[in-house]
Amino acid sequence: MADGTQNHLLFQRIDERSDEVADLTAALIRIPTINPPGDAYEPCARFLGERLAARGFTVEYLRAEGAAGDSDRYPRLNMVARIEGEGAGPCVHFNSHIDVVAPGAGWTVDPFAGAVRDGRVYGRGACDMKGGLAASIIAVEAILDQGIRFPGAIEISGTVDEESGGYAGVAWLAERGHFSPPRVDHVIIPEPLYKDAVCLGHRGVWWSEVEVRGRIAHGSMPFLGVSAIRGMGAFMAKVEDELYPRLAQRRTRMPVIPDQARQSTLNFNSLHGGLPEQGDDDGFPSALVADRCRLVLDRRYLLEESEDEVKQEVVDILDALKDEQPDFDYALRDLWSVSPTLTEPDAPVVRALDRAIEAVLGAPARHVASPGTYDQKHVARIGHLHDCVAYGPGILELAHQPDEYIDIDDMVASAKIMAAAALGLLHRSAS
Repeated sequence: MADGTQNHLLFQRIDERSDEVADLTAALIRIPTINPPGDAYEPCARFLGERLAARGFTVEYLRAEGAAGDSDRYPRLNMVARIEGEGAGPCVHFNSHIDVVAPGAGWTVDPFAGAVRDGRVYGRGACDMKGGLAASIIAVEAILDQGIRFPGAIEISGTVDEESGGYAGVAWLAERGHFSPPRVDHVIIPEPLYKDAVCLGHRGVWWSEVEVRGRIAHGSMPFLGVSAIRGMGAFMAKVEDELYPRLAQRRTRMPVIPDQARQSTLNFNSLHGGLPEQGDDDGFPSALVADRCRLVLDRRYLLEESEDEVKQEVVDILDALKDEQPDFDYALRDLWSVSPTLTEPDAPVVRALDRAIEAVLGAPARHVASPGTYDQKHVARIGHLHDCVAYGPGILELAHQPDEYIDIDDMVASAKIMAAAALGLLHRSAS
């Protein structure tokens, strides 16, 4: 890490740019990069690229042609910017996703106005994660403005589709070597997991679809059919009575936050049964026994569990119902899965952030893990680069909520920490 005097001057420069980090966050919020469908990706990528090119970065715009979701109307355009230091050395990469979820209902402010008031920036993506992106840019620009020499290189990327899995963003780039040595050595993802915490990884996820199959009949004579909705109800009752209690007893050594997420969880994401009613508001239902009912499951699992075991628990319940009810029939389809990811607490990127957090905040860093997945999964799984963590400003529980916001002071503190950690990694790795 830079010496104490250098750090003091660097931190002072970042303090002086608190208004700028707020303004940059607000400007990014005003570009409504809603996913799905993937609105305004190109304007956002070019906004970032033009700013960084003006600071001496080499900028690439990389469209994930052929990836899911990519089209001429909604091009999946990623921005990767790189600036070289003096001589050989490692590369520190700051990766942020530019997409945000739809605002939804319940807002008391315009979700895309980027309002700045009372020390906060409000809007969809303020916390998750345009505030973190802005903080990383201010951190690196402060290093350049201060004239601090460093070996190796620094990269900043704005990537797409993290909210829908990241397959046209970090995954696509990782497949092409953008998150692997020798190009990149250390990755920091500024997700909103508190300014005093280093996020080492995340729980695993298995999404699946259960389809219960019945037999259609006239609704006035349901005894001539088999209701798939009743069959699904029986499955859901068994999950409630048998599986949920077991999941509640399982705890992980992973430092997952919030504390309730340190156990295995299962959510019923959506439920669809029978034929749709005709019309929107005044449609009349068909007099039919439902012959199909579909349920999407979102199972979050722990480092101590395997994906095969997680799946088998659901299959066992379905097979038990098949034995108990001769007319019960089902199909189970995998939708998506990601294994748990956990970077070792003594990895170089973790140690560098630990030192920087203590230097800036005056207290030891916390190590946490995320309840949900983020793009670290692709860096580790595809890029085979394991010196990767999430660190950034923002309150995790505000992500995807109405009236989402980020504190300006938190962005300033995190920018100092990211700047100090980057310099620490560049100089220590080079030496």
